[in-house]
Amino acid sequence: MNTLKDNKSNKSSGFSLIEILVVLLIIGLLSSLVVVNVLPSQDRARVEKAKTDISIIEGALEMYRLERFSYPNSEEGLMSLLKPNSDNYQTGQSSRGYIKRLPKDPWGNEYQYLIPGDYSDYSDYDLFSLGADGQEGGKGLNADIGNWTQEVE
Repeated sequence: MNTLKDNKSNKSSGFSLIEILVVLLIIGLLSSLVVVNVLPSQDRARVEKAKTDISIIEGALEMYRLERFSYPNSEEGLMSLLKPNSDNYQTGQSSRGYIKRLPKDPWGNEYQYLIPGDYSDYSDYDLFSLGADGQEGGKGLNADIGNWTQEVE
């Protein structure tokens, strides 16, 4: 009689295949809901990060202009913001950089700097990211994000 009781307790412990499949189905449904709701947020966060980076670089460019009375030319580019060339400095100017490091855009590309600018109405230069596709132009996530788009939203 002990053996019948042992068999009964062994059968009731553990999960059946159907119970495991139901749990996996529920986990799959929940994870698909999370993915559908989180991915658009990630895309918006990338666009906002690009706009923030552009604002920070614009601040460094403005400090450069205030000390040197002009923006770096296209040849010097944004690299001139990191560690200034002491030959170009007037007497009494500091030898510090204007920015600690140049960030890459959220898609891993370098920010573009053009002087004179073609797009910006309020600035002498264009500072922009090429967007998710890394190509000029585009729509949606592939659209360029630049100092001319800062006022739009």
